Amino acid sequence: MTHPAGTDSGLLAPTWAGCPVEAEVTDEAFLQAMLDVEAALARAQAGLGLLPESAARAISAAARAERLDLVDLARRARAAANPVVAFVTAFTAVVAADAPAAAEYVHRGSTSQDVLDSACMLIARRVLDLIAADLDRIVRALAKLADEHRATVQAGRTLTQHAVPITFGLKAASWLQLVLDALDRVRATTLPAELGGAAGTLAAYAEYAALDAPGGRFDGTELIAPFAAELGLAEPVLPWHTVRTPIADLGAVLQFVTGALGKVALDVQTLSRTEIGELSEPAAPGRGASSAMPQKRNPVLATLIVTAARQVPAHSLVLAQSMLAEDERPAGAWHAEWQPLREALRLAGGAAHLAAELTEGLRVHPDRMLDNVRLTRGEIVTERLNVVLAPAIGKATAKRLLAEASLAADTTGKPLIEILAARDELTGLLTPAQLSDLLDPARYTGAASPLIDRVLARAGQRGRGCASFPTHQPPAAD
Repeated sequence: MTHPAGTDSGLLAPTWAGCPVEAEVTDEAFLQAMLDVEAALARAQAGLGLLPESAARAISAAARAERLDLVDLARRARAAANPVVAFVTAFTAVVAADAPAAAEYVHRGSTSQDVLDSACMLIARRVLDLIAADLDRIVRALAKLADEHRATVQAGRTLTQHAVPITFGLKAASWLQLVLDALDRVRATTLPAELGGAAGTLAAYAEYAALDAPGGRFDGTELIAPFAAELGLAEPVLPWHTVRTPIADLGAVLQFVTGALGKVALDVQTLSRTEIGELSEPAAPGRGASSAMPQKRNPVLATLIVTAARQVPAHSLVLAQSMLAEDERPAGAWHAEWQPLREALRLAGGAAHLAAELTEGLRVHPDRMLDNVRLTRGEIVTERLNVVLAPAIGKATAKRLLAEASLAADTTGKPLIEILAARDELTGLLTPAQLSDLLDPARYTGAASPLIDRVLARAGQRGRGCASFPTHQPPAAD
Protein backbone atom coordinates (compact mmCIF):
# COMPACT_ATOMS: atom_id res chain seq x y z
CA MET A 1 0.00 0.00 0.00
CA THR A 2 1.31 3.42 -0.99
CA HIS A 3 0.68 6.15 1.55
CA PRO A 4 0.23 9.76 0.45
CA ALA A 5 3.15 12.12 0.97
CA GLY A 6 2.88 14.62 3.79
CA THR A 7 4.09 18.18 4.05
CA ASP A 8 7.05 19.36 6.11
CA SER A 9 6.14 23.00 6.60
CA GLY A 10 7.67 23.41 10.04
CA LEU A 11 4.58 22.85 12.16
CA LEU A 12 6.77 21.46 14.93
CA ALA A 13 9.80 23.59 14.06
CA PRO A 14 8.83 27.25 14.50
CA THR A 15 12.50 28.21 14.78
CA TRP A 16 12.87 27.98 11.01
CA ALA A 17 9.29 28.00 9.72
CA GLY A 18 8.75 31.13 7.67
CA CYS A 19 12.44 32.15 7.77
CA PRO A 20 14.45 32.61 4.54
CA VAL A 21 16.38 29.40 5.24
CA GLU A 22 13.17 27.39 4.89
CA ALA A 23 13.14 27.59 1.08
CA GLU A 24 16.82 26.66 0.79
CA VAL A 25 16.57 23.25 2.46
CA THR A 26 13.34 21.79 1.12
CA ASP A 27 13.27 18.50 -0.78
CA GLU A 28 12.71 20.60 -3.89
CA ALA A 29 15.86 22.59 -3.14
CA PHE A 30 17.95 19.44 -2.72
CA LEU A 31 16.52 17.98 -5.94
CA GLN A 32 17.36 21.17 -7.81
CA ALA A 33 20.86 21.15 -6.31
CA MET A 34 21.42 17.62 -7.62
CA LEU A 35 20.24 18.78 -11.04
CA ASP A 36 22.61 21.74 -10.82
CA VAL A 37 25.46 19.32 -10.13
CA GLU A 38 24.61 17.16 -13.15
CA ALA A 39 24.40 20.23 -15.38
CA ALA A 40 27.71 21.58 -14.04
CA LEU A 41 29.41 18.26 -14.66
CA ALA A 42 28.21 18.19 -18.26
CA ARG A 43 29.35 21.77 -18.89
CA ALA A 44 32.76 21.11 -17.34
CA GLN A 45 33.22 18.00 -19.48
CA ALA A 46 32.11 19.87 -22.59
CA GLY A 47 34.59 22.63 -21.80
CA LEU A 48 37.38 20.06 -21.93
CA GLY A 49 36.07 18.59 -25.19
CA LEU A 50 34.88 15.40 -23.51
CA LEU A 51 31.28 15.64 -24.70
CA PRO A 52 29.43 17.74 -27.29
CA GLU A 53 28.50 21.31 -26.34
CA SER A 54 24.99 20.55 -27.61
CA ALA A 55 24.66 17.74 -25.06
CA ALA A 56 25.76 20.02 -22.21
CA ARG A 57 23.23 22.63 -23.30
CA ALA A 58 20.44 20.05 -23.45
CA ILE A 59 21.31 18.63 -20.03
CA SER A 60 21.45 22.12 -18.49
CA ALA A 61 18.13 23.11 -20.07
CA ALA A 62 16.41 19.98 -18.76
CA ALA A 63 17.75 20.40 -15.22
CA ARG A 64 14.57 21.78 -13.65
CA ALA A 65 13.12 20.20 -10.52
CA GLU A 66 9.51 20.60 -11.62
CA ARG A 67 10.11 18.11 -14.42
CA LEU A 68 10.67 15.26 -11.98
CA ASP A 69 8.24 13.50 -9.64
CA LEU A 70 9.76 14.28 -6.25
CA VAL A 71 7.54 11.93 -4.24
CA ASP A 72 8.18 9.06 -6.62
CA LEU A 73 11.93 9.61 -6.36
CA ALA A 74 11.72 9.61 -2.57
CA ARG A 75 9.86 6.31 -2.61
CA ARG A 76 12.28 4.72 -5.06
CA ALA A 77 15.32 5.92 -3.08
CA ARG A 78 14.77 3.06 -0.64
CA ALA A 79 15.79 0.50 -3.26
CA ALA A 80 19.35 1.85 -3.47
CA ALA A 81 19.60 3.46 0.00
CA ASN A 82 20.18 6.85 -1.60
CA PRO A 83 18.12 9.13 -3.85
CA VAL A 84 20.65 9.56 -6.66
CA VAL A 85 20.24 6.19 -8.40
CA ALA A 86 16.54 6.70 -9.12
CA PHE A 87 17.17 10.37 -9.78
CA VAL A 88 19.72 9.69 -12.53
CA THR A 89 17.36 7.27 -14.26
CA ALA A 90 14.48 9.74 -14.12
CA PHE A 91 16.60 12.70 -15.22
CA THR A 92 18.09 10.74 -18.10
CA ALA A 93 14.56 10.05 -19.33
CA VAL A 94 13.73 13.77 -19.17
CA VAL A 95 16.83 14.65 -21.21
CA ALA A 96 16.05 11.86 -23.70
CA ALA A 97 12.59 13.30 -24.26
CA ASP A 98 14.14 16.64 -25.21
CA ALA A 99 17.35 15.60 -26.92
CA PRO A 100 17.79 11.84 -27.37
CA ALA A 101 21.43 12.14 -28.42
CA ALA A 102 22.31 13.97 -25.18
CA ALA A 103 20.85 11.37 -22.82
CA GLU A 104 23.91 9.10 -22.89
CA TYR A 105 26.02 11.94 -21.48
CA VAL A 106 24.01 12.38 -18.26
CA HIS A 107 26.01 11.49 -15.12
CA ARG A 108 28.91 10.37 -17.29
CA GLY A 109 31.64 8.80 -15.14
CA SER A 110 30.04 9.99 -11.92
CA THR A 111 28.79 8.21 -8.82
CA SER A 112 25.94 8.86 -6.41
CA GLN A 113 28.16 10.37 -3.72
CA ASP A 114 29.71 12.86 -6.13
CA VAL A 115 26.26 14.21 -6.90
CA LEU A 116 24.77 14.26 -3.42
CA ASP A 117 27.89 15.55 -1.65
CA SER A 118 28.25 18.37 -4.16
CA ALA A 119 24.54 19.15 -3.87
CA CYS A 120 24.84 19.33 -0.08
CA MET A 121 27.72 21.78 -0.44
CA LEU A 122 25.59 23.95 -2.76
CA ILE A 123 22.78 23.97 -0.21
CA ALA A 124 25.21 24.72 2.61
CA ARG A 125 26.73 27.63 0.71
CA ARG A 126 23.32 29.21 0.19
CA VAL A 127 22.40 28.76 3.85
CA LEU A 128 25.73 30.06 5.13
CA ASP A 129 25.28 33.15 2.97
CA LEU A 130 21.93 33.77 4.68
CA ILE A 131 23.44 33.15 8.11
CA ALA A 132 26.33 35.51 7.42
CA ALA A 133 23.95 38.27 6.33
CA ASP A 134 21.92 37.88 9.54
CA LEU A 135 25.05 37.77 11.68
CA ASP A 136 26.10 41.04 10.05
CA ARG A 137 22.79 42.55 11.18
CA ILE A 138 23.31 41.22 14.69
CA VAL A 139 26.82 42.67 14.82
CA ARG A 140 25.47 46.10 13.96
CA ALA A 141 22.67 45.86 16.51
CA LEU A 142 24.93 44.68 19.33
CA ALA A 143 27.60 47.26 18.56
CA LYS A 144 24.95 49.96 18.84
CA LEU A 145 23.69 48.57 22.16
CA ALA A 146 27.23 48.27 23.53
CA ASP A 147 28.06 51.87 22.70
CA GLU A 148 24.77 53.41 23.81
CA HIS A 149 24.76 51.57 27.14
CA ARG A 150 28.45 51.72 28.02
CA ALA A 151 27.53 53.62 31.23
CA THR A 152 24.22 51.88 32.01
CA VAL A 153 24.89 50.25 35.37
CA GLN A 154 23.71 46.69 35.80
CA ALA A 155 24.27 43.98 38.38
CA GLY A 156 26.88 41.50 37.33
CA ARG A 157 25.69 38.03 38.30
CA THR A 158 27.81 34.99 39.09
CA LEU A 159 26.35 31.62 40.14
CA THR A 160 22.90 33.29 39.89
CA GLN A 161 23.71 35.93 42.54
CA HIS A 162 24.67 39.61 42.39
CA ALA A 163 28.46 39.88 42.19
CA VAL A 164 29.83 43.35 41.32
CA PRO A 165 28.45 46.11 39.09
CA ILE A 166 28.96 45.91 35.35
CA THR A 167 27.38 47.89 32.53
CA PHE A 168 24.82 46.61 30.09
CA GLY A 169 27.11 47.92 27.36
CA LEU A 170 29.78 45.47 28.49
CA LYS A 171 27.28 42.61 28.45
CA ALA A 172 26.25 43.55 24.91
CA ALA A 173 29.94 43.74 23.97
CA SER A 174 30.48 40.19 25.26
CA TRP A 175 27.56 39.05 23.10
CA LEU A 176 29.12 40.93 20.18
CA GLN A 177 32.43 39.15 20.73
CA LEU A 178 30.70 35.78 20.45
CA VAL A 179 28.81 36.74 17.30
CA LEU A 180 32.01 38.04 15.70
CA ASP A 181 33.65 34.71 16.51
CA ALA A 182 30.72 32.92 14.88
CA LEU A 183 30.83 35.12 11.80
CA ASP A 184 34.57 34.53 11.41
CA ARG A 185 33.95 30.80 11.44
CA VAL A 186 31.13 31.03 8.91
CA ARG A 187 33.28 33.13 6.57
CA ALA A 188 36.20 30.71 6.89
CA THR A 189 34.20 27.56 6.14
CA THR A 190 35.45 25.74 3.05
CA LEU A 191 32.78 24.07 0.93
CA PRO A 192 34.40 21.87 -1.75
CA ALA A 193 32.87 20.12 -4.70
CA GLU A 194 33.04 16.33 -4.71
CA LEU A 195 34.35 14.43 -7.72
CA GLY A 196 35.85 10.97 -7.49
CA GLY A 197 33.85 8.33 -9.30
CA ALA A 198 33.06 4.91 -7.91
CA ALA A 199 36.00 4.54 -5.50
CA GLY A 200 37.64 7.95 -5.64
CA THR A 201 40.08 7.20 -8.46
CA LEU A 202 38.38 9.22 -11.24
CA ALA A 203 38.88 6.12 -13.40
CA ALA A 204 35.54 6.25 -15.22
CA TYR A 205 35.98 9.92 -16.08
CA ALA A 206 39.33 9.08 -17.67
CA GLU A 207 37.93 6.03 -19.44
CA TYR A 208 35.08 7.99 -20.99
CA ALA A 209 37.55 10.66 -22.02
CA ALA A 210 39.57 8.03 -23.89
CA LEU A 211 36.44 7.18 -25.85
CA ASP A 212 35.39 10.75 -26.57
CA ALA A 213 38.84 12.23 -27.19
CA PRO A 214 41.07 9.41 -28.52
CA GLY A 215 44.76 10.12 -28.24
CA GLY A 216 44.28 12.74 -25.57
CA ARG A 217 46.10 12.61 -22.25
CA PHE A 218 43.48 12.81 -19.53
CA ASP A 219 43.59 11.14 -16.10
CA GLY A 220 40.48 12.76 -14.64
CA THR A 221 42.12 15.33 -12.38
CA GLU A 222 41.77 17.91 -15.14
CA LEU A 223 38.02 17.86 -14.55
CA ILE A 224 38.13 18.79 -10.85
CA ALA A 225 38.82 22.52 -11.15
CA PRO A 226 36.32 23.35 -13.93
CA PHE A 227 33.63 21.27 -12.24
CA ALA A 228 34.12 23.11 -8.94
CA ALA A 229 34.17 26.44 -10.77
CA GLU A 230 30.89 25.67 -12.51
CA LEU A 231 29.30 25.12 -9.11
CA GLY A 232 30.99 28.06 -7.41
CA LEU A 233 32.49 25.70 -4.83
CA ALA A 234 36.06 25.22 -3.64
CA GLU A 235 38.32 22.90 -5.59
CA PRO A 236 39.08 19.81 -3.49
CA VAL A 237 42.61 18.42 -3.31
CA LEU A 238 41.26 14.92 -3.84
CA PRO A 239 37.90 13.14 -3.53
CA TRP A 240 36.57 13.19 0.04
CA HIS A 241 34.14 10.26 -0.04
CA THR A 242 35.56 8.99 3.26
CA VAL A 243 37.52 12.09 4.26
CA ARG A 244 34.58 13.86 5.83
CA THR A 245 36.31 17.01 6.99
CA PRO A 246 33.94 19.34 5.06
CA ILE A 247 30.85 17.83 6.69
CA ALA A 248 32.34 17.66 10.19
CA ASP A 249 33.58 21.25 9.89
CA LEU A 250 30.17 22.40 8.72
CA GLY A 251 28.51 20.73 11.70
CA ALA A 252 30.97 22.34 14.09
CA VAL A 253 30.40 25.79 12.61
CA LEU A 254 26.63 25.46 12.80
CA GLN A 255 26.93 24.33 16.41
CA PHE A 256 29.10 27.34 17.23
CA VAL A 257 26.66 29.73 15.54
CA THR A 258 23.68 28.43 17.49
CA GLY A 259 25.71 28.24 20.68
CA ALA A 260 26.76 31.89 20.38
CA LEU A 261 23.23 33.03 19.60
CA GLY A 262 21.87 30.74 22.31
CA LYS A 263 24.01 32.47 24.93
CA VAL A 264 22.53 35.84 23.91
CA ALA A 265 19.01 34.43 23.93
CA LEU A 266 19.45 32.74 27.31
CA ASP A 267 20.57 36.03 28.86
CA VAL A 268 17.57 37.78 27.31
CA GLN A 269 15.26 35.13 28.74
CA THR A 270 16.74 35.56 32.21
CA LEU A 271 16.74 39.36 32.19
CA SER A 272 13.18 39.52 30.90
CA ARG A 273 11.80 37.54 33.83
CA THR A 274 8.95 39.42 35.53
CA GLU A 275 10.88 39.86 38.77
CA ILE A 276 14.01 41.12 36.94
CA GLY A 277 12.50 43.09 34.06
CA GLU A 278 15.72 44.56 32.69
CA LEU A 279 15.07 43.63 29.05
CA SER A 280 12.04 43.08 26.81
CA GLU A 281 11.76 41.49 23.40
CA PRO A 282 10.47 43.63 20.53
CA ALA A 283 6.69 43.60 20.50
CA ALA A 284 4.55 42.39 17.61
CA PRO A 285 0.84 41.51 17.30
CA GLY A 286 0.20 38.14 18.91
CA ARG A 287 3.83 37.58 19.82
CA GLY A 288 4.40 35.85 23.14
CA ALA A 289 0.73 35.18 23.76
CA SER A 290 -0.44 32.37 26.02
CA SER A 291 -3.37 30.13 25.15
CA ALA A 292 -4.60 30.35 28.75
CA MET A 293 -3.22 33.52 30.40
CA PRO A 294 -4.15 36.81 28.75
CA GLN A 295 -1.57 38.87 30.65
CA LYS A 296 1.47 36.96 29.45
CA ARG A 297 4.00 38.12 26.86
CA ASN A 298 6.54 35.34 26.66
CA PRO A 299 10.08 35.87 25.27
CA VAL A 300 9.38 33.70 22.24
CA LEU A 301 12.20 34.89 19.97
CA ALA A 302 14.77 34.00 22.63
CA THR A 303 12.95 30.73 23.31
CA LEU A 304 13.15 29.62 19.67
CA ILE A 305 16.83 30.54 19.47
CA VAL A 306 17.58 28.53 22.62
CA THR A 307 15.58 25.66 21.10
CA ALA A 308 17.94 25.60 18.14
CA ALA A 309 21.02 25.87 20.33
CA ARG A 310 19.91 22.82 22.28
CA GLN A 311 19.25 20.70 19.17
CA VAL A 312 22.10 21.47 16.79
CA PRO A 313 24.86 19.88 18.94
CA ALA A 314 23.08 16.52 18.62
CA HIS A 315 22.92 16.85 14.85
CA SER A 316 26.54 18.00 14.75
CA LEU A 317 27.55 14.95 16.78
CA VAL A 318 26.10 12.64 14.12
CA LEU A 319 28.11 14.48 11.47
CA ALA A 320 31.29 14.14 13.53
CA GLN A 321 30.68 10.44 14.14
CA SER A 322 30.26 9.91 10.41
CA MET A 323 33.96 10.62 10.01
CA LEU A 324 34.30 6.94 10.90
CA ALA A 325 33.72 5.91 7.29
CA GLU A 326 35.13 2.54 6.37
CA ASP A 327 36.87 1.59 3.12
CA GLU A 328 36.49 3.91 0.11
CA ARG A 329 32.70 4.23 0.43
CA PRO A 330 30.93 3.61 3.73
CA ALA A 331 27.74 1.67 4.31
CA GLY A 332 25.69 3.86 6.63
CA ALA A 333 28.05 6.65 7.71
CA TRP A 334 27.45 8.79 4.62
CA HIS A 335 23.77 7.99 4.66
CA ALA A 336 23.48 9.06 8.30
CA GLU A 337 24.66 12.60 7.47
CA TRP A 338 21.88 13.82 5.21
CA GLN A 339 19.01 14.55 7.55
CA PRO A 340 21.10 15.82 10.51
CA LEU A 341 22.91 18.17 8.12
CA ARG A 342 19.63 19.51 6.79
CA GLU A 343 18.22 19.98 10.30
CA ALA A 344 21.37 21.73 11.51
CA LEU A 345 21.28 24.08 8.52
CA ARG A 346 17.59 24.78 9.06
CA LEU A 347 17.94 25.46 12.76
CA ALA A 348 21.06 27.61 12.48
CA GLY A 349 19.54 29.63 9.65
CA GLY A 350 16.31 30.13 11.56
CA ALA A 351 18.09 31.03 14.79
CA ALA A 352 20.27 33.63 13.05
CA HIS A 353 17.26 35.27 11.42
CA LEU A 354 15.33 35.39 14.69
CA ALA A 355 18.37 36.71 16.55
CA ALA A 356 18.68 39.58 14.08
CA GLU A 357 15.10 40.57 14.81
CA LEU A 358 15.64 40.16 18.55
CA THR A 359 18.79 42.25 18.82
CA GLU A 360 17.59 44.98 16.47
CA GLY A 361 14.42 45.49 18.51
CA LEU A 362 15.62 44.64 22.02
CA ARG A 363 14.18 47.00 24.63
CA VAL A 364 16.50 47.97 27.48
CA HIS A 365 15.20 49.24 30.83
CA PRO A 366 18.04 51.14 32.58
CA ASP A 367 15.88 52.27 35.51
CA ARG A 368 14.97 48.68 36.32
CA MET A 369 18.64 47.72 36.08
CA LEU A 370 19.52 50.41 38.61
CA ASP A 371 16.68 49.34 40.90
CA ASN A 372 18.03 45.80 40.88
CA VAL A 373 21.57 47.00 41.59
CA ARG A 374 20.20 48.72 44.70
CA LEU A 375 18.41 45.61 45.97
CA THR A 376 21.35 44.69 48.21
CA ARG A 377 21.56 48.18 49.73
CA GLY A 378 25.17 48.75 48.72
CA GLU A 379 26.51 45.23 49.25
CA ILE A 380 27.25 44.83 45.55
CA VAL A 381 30.39 46.99 45.95
CA THR A 382 31.82 45.41 49.11
CA GLU A 383 34.70 44.06 46.99
CA ARG A 384 35.78 47.67 46.44
CA LEU A 385 35.58 48.44 50.15
CA ASN A 386 37.59 45.33 50.92
CA VAL A 387 40.39 46.54 48.64
CA VAL A 388 40.36 50.04 50.17
CA LEU A 389 40.24 48.90 53.81
CA ALA A 390 42.80 46.09 53.57
CA PRO A 391 45.90 48.33 53.86
CA ALA A 392 44.49 50.00 56.97
CA ILE A 393 43.02 47.08 58.95
CA GLY A 394 44.30 44.01 57.13
CA LYS A 395 42.71 41.99 54.37
CA ALA A 396 41.26 39.26 56.58
CA THR A 397 39.87 41.77 59.08
CA ALA A 398 38.33 43.86 56.33
CA LYS A 399 36.68 40.82 54.77
CA ARG A 400 35.29 39.66 58.14
CA LEU A 401 33.97 43.15 58.94
CA LEU A 402 32.24 43.51 55.59
CA ALA A 403 30.73 40.02 55.81
CA GLU A 404 29.32 40.84 59.24
CA ALA A 405 28.02 44.21 58.03
CA SER A 406 26.38 42.61 54.98
CA LEU A 407 24.68 40.02 57.15
CA ALA A 408 23.42 42.78 59.44
CA ALA A 409 22.11 44.73 56.46
CA ASP A 410 20.30 41.63 55.18
CA THR A 411 18.86 40.89 58.63
CA THR A 412 17.74 44.41 59.51
CA GLY A 413 16.98 45.77 56.04
CA LYS A 414 19.13 48.81 56.79
CA PRO A 415 21.44 50.32 54.12
CA LEU A 416 24.99 49.02 54.30
CA ILE A 417 26.35 52.54 54.70
CA GLU A 418 24.38 52.94 57.91
CA ILE A 419 25.67 49.66 59.30
CA LEU A 420 29.28 50.51 58.42
CA ALA A 421 29.09 54.00 59.86
CA ALA A 422 28.35 52.47 63.24
CA ARG A 423 31.34 50.12 63.24
CA ASP A 424 34.12 51.13 65.60
CA GLU A 425 36.80 49.64 63.32
CA LEU A 426 36.08 52.33 60.72
CA THR A 427 36.15 55.31 63.07
CA GLY A 428 38.45 57.92 61.63
CA LEU A 429 39.24 55.86 58.53
CA LEU A 430 36.54 57.09 56.15
CA THR A 431 34.37 60.18 56.15
CA PRO A 432 30.66 59.79 55.36
CA ALA A 433 31.29 61.36 51.97
CA GLN A 434 34.12 58.95 51.21
CA LEU A 435 32.03 55.99 52.31
CA SER A 436 29.14 57.14 50.14
CA ASP A 437 31.46 57.49 47.15
CA LEU A 438 32.92 54.01 47.67
CA LEU A 439 29.44 52.52 47.80
CA ASP A 440 28.32 54.12 44.52
CA PRO A 441 27.93 51.23 41.99
CA ALA A 442 28.43 53.56 39.04
CA ARG A 443 31.96 54.27 40.27
CA TYR A 444 32.95 50.60 40.31
CA THR A 445 32.48 49.31 36.78
CA GLY A 446 36.19 48.91 36.18
CA ALA A 447 37.41 48.95 32.60
CA ALA A 448 33.95 48.40 31.13
CA SER A 449 34.19 51.33 28.73
CA PRO A 450 37.67 50.59 27.30
CA LEU A 451 36.78 46.90 27.03
CA ILE A 452 33.73 47.87 24.98
CA ASP A 453 35.96 49.96 22.74
CA ARG A 454 38.21 46.96 22.14
CA VAL A 455 35.29 44.87 20.87
CA LEU A 456 33.91 47.74 18.78
CA ALA A 457 37.34 48.17 17.25
CA ARG A 458 37.42 44.49 16.36
CA ALA A 459 34.00 44.79 14.71
CA GLY A 460 35.11 47.82 12.73
CA GLN A 461 38.37 46.22 11.62
CA ARG A 462 36.43 43.42 9.99
CA GLY A 463 34.70 45.81 7.62
CA ARG A 464 31.17 45.08 8.76
CA GLY A 465 29.99 48.62 9.06
CA CYS A 466 30.53 48.87 12.79
CA ALA A 467 33.20 51.52 12.38
CA SER A 468 30.36 53.98 11.91
CA PHE A 469 29.36 53.52 15.54
CA PRO A 470 30.98 56.18 17.70
CA THR A 471 33.49 54.98 20.24
CA HIS A 472 33.81 56.53 23.64
CA GLN A 473 36.06 59.59 23.80
CA PRO A 474 37.29 60.91 27.14
CA PRO A 475 36.19 64.46 27.93
CA ALA A 476 38.62 67.16 26.89
CA ALA A 477 40.74 68.58 29.67
CA ASP A 478 39.73 71.99 30.98
